[in-house]
Amino acid sequence: MSTSAEQPTLGRTLRRDKRRSLFDRAAGTITHAVGTPTAFGLALGAILLWAASGPLFGYSETWQLVVNTATTIVTFLMVFVIQQSQNKDSVALHLKLNELLASHRHASNRLIAIEELDETELAVLRSFYCRLGELAAHERGVHETHSLDEAIEADREKREGRDRSL
Repeated sequence: MSTSAEQPTLGRTLRRDKRRSLFDRAAGTITHAVGTPTAFGLALGAILLWAASGPLFGYSETWQLVVNTATTIVTFLMVFVIQQSQNKDSVALHLKLNELLASHRHASNRLIAIEELDETELAVLRSFYCRLGELAAHERGVHETHSLDEAIEADREKREGRDRSL
């Protein structure tokens, strides 16, 4: 029988600095560095230097090829670096939202991890929430219902109440 001290806890499994891959660390560092005004200034300076050197090289095809090749390579590599950082940020954001949904008593747990649904399923959910917004607008406002189940139940009760009064 294992004790709770032997079982890994979330705090022990989330080692922020040692478990990250080399690519993950490099991508984060590069993404942060190229998003600075200094990086923009360096890139702008390189382009101005290249443009200024045009007369020196007679605006030759080689002169044009240098900048075309350099920008293509940098762009190609940056797509992967920035996408990795975006993917990581997206996962972290989804986890934070899932935690909020899971921890709030009135939130519907049906929405946890909906990013895994296909576009058709997301369209169905969107239309439901649009309809829910319309219902709330006709009643007392958007703060009236708190979850899918409560919204469905509240709508059913409202219709039954109206039917009885007729």
